[in-house]
Amino acid sequence: MAHYRLKAPLTNEDIDQLRAGDTVVLDGVIFGVRDANLIRLFDKGVELPEDLIPQLEGGIALHTAPGVKQLEDGSYEKVSIGTTTSYRMDRFTRGLMNQYGVKAIVGKGGLLEEGCQALLDENGCYFTILGGSAALETTQVKEIEGVWWEDLMPEAIWKFQVEDFGPLIVSIDAHGGNKYKDVKDEAKKNLDAMIENL
Repeated sequence: MAHYRLKAPLTNEDIDQLRAGDTVVLDGVIFGVRDANLIRLFDKGVELPEDLIPQLEGGIALHTAPGVKQLEDGSYEKVSIGTTTSYRMDRFTRGLMNQYGVKAIVGKGGLLEEGCQALLDENGCYFTILGGSAALETTQVKEIEGVWWEDLMPEAIWKFQVEDFGPLIVSIDAHGGNKYKDVKDEAKKNLDAMIENL
């Protein structure tokens, strides 16, 4: 297992070197997405704002709906930026990658089979952040640089400038490696062995 510092936007070379079990810290820009904005985009067919689309190429999507405070000038100040479970957004993984060029997802709990296959097909990775680490994540978000679809607040689309974001675990890589599956397989193997010994 290796440790990497990566700067967004990510390249195919960045993704290719990663293996499940590696750890990563991120610098640069990440984009906050959540159920409501992904449903609007993919299920309702509402196009993304034109200025956002090119920024997503090589981008990193964080599954989040942050707590923020709006200031008098209309900008936003971070209050608490945590990460949510990814299962509900699994079906949008392929669209984010093959339509908009997103290269990595940051979330909790892993992806289902459909999302894992999308990572394999589109040369992407899934990074896990430990549950309960919102306080740490919030300190690593240095600035809220942009927001789109504010009517969906707090499930708008967010642009965060981050520094030393992580450490993150490469839980699912672009080569078929999947730490979630490894743990499940090992647990089943141990359970089967226990049952045999009863």
